[in-house]
Amino acid sequence: MLLENTRRNTRSASEWLARSVDGWFGDTQFENSGKVGDGQLTVGVFKRRDQKADLDVRFNARFHLPNLEHRAYVFVGRDDQRNVVHDTPQAFTGQQQLLANRSDDRSFLAGLGLTLADVVDFRLGLGARLQPYVQARYSHPWTLSPGQTVDFRETLFWTRRERWGSTTALAYELTLSQHLALRWLTAATITQATENFEWSSSAGAYRSFGEQRLLSLEALVNGTGSHGSGVGGSDYGLLAKWQQPLYKNWLLGEAVVGHFWPRPDSNSPRGRAWALGGNLKMRF
Repeated sequence: MLLENTRRNTRSASEWLARSVDGWFGDTQFENSGKVGDGQLTVGVFKRRDQKADLDVRFNARFHLPNLEHRAYVFVGRDDQRNVVHDTPQAFTGQQQLLANRSDDRSFLAGLGLTLADVVDFRLGLGARLQPYVQARYSHPWTLSPGQTVDFRETLFWTRRERWGSTTALAYELTLSQHLALRWLTAATITQATENFEWSSSAGAYRSFGEQRLLSLEALVNGTGSHGSGVGGSDYGLLAKWQQPLYKNWLLGEAVVGHFWPRPDSNSPRGRAWALGGNLKMRF
C-alpha cells in the first residue's frame, strides 16, 4: 500500500542516516540502543485571502545515538529556520496561523543537542548555507493544583545575523474535565539586531473526543514592540481546528478555518481576511 510504503521508506531512510551519523562517534552498534524518535513528516496547504496560497512540507526527527552520552542526540529536519532558532512556540508559527512563508524561510537544519537534568537543553546547529546557531533552553512546569499547570520556558540563542537574542514563553492550562481544557500562552522575542521585540498571545478551548480526535477554538494576537508605530496588535485572529486519524494511529488529518484582522502599521486601516487550510501529518 502506498501509505505503508511511504512511511516504511521514510523511517528506513531516517534510520540509515542515524546509523551513519552514529558511526562518526564510535564503534558501538546503532541497533544496540539507538533509535529514531519524534519523527514527523507534514504536508500542508493553506490560503489567507490577504496572502498567496502556500504549500508547506516539513520534516523533523531526533536521533538517539549509542556512541554519544545517553542525554545527547542529533536532530535533523526541514523547517522554518527563524522559528526553530528563536524556539517560537508551535501555536505562533506561520504555519499554524496560516501565514504564507517565502520558500527560503524553510531550510534544512541539523545539529547536536544535549539535555541536562531534564530542564536544560543545549543545541549547536547549522541552518541554510551552513550558517551556525547556538541555543540554550530552560523549561520548567509547575502544578499549581489538581488540573492547573504553568509552564515557563526561556531560550537564549545566537546567530551571526541577529547576534544574541532570547524568547520567553509562559503557558497556563486549566483542565475542566477529562476531555475539556482551557489554555493561555504568551511569548516574546528580542534580538540585538533590533531594538523592537515581537510578541504573541493566544487563548483557546480544546475538546478531545478520544482516539486523537481534537476540536480547538483559539483567539490570538501578534504584535511588535516598535517605537512610535501606534499599533498594539498588528494581527488579530480566530481559528477553529479539527484533527483526527485518517489511517491507523500514525496518519493524522487537520482542517483549519480562520478569520483575521491584520493591520501592518498605524497608517493602514485594519483589514479582514478569511483563511482555510489543511495538514497531513505522518508519524514514523
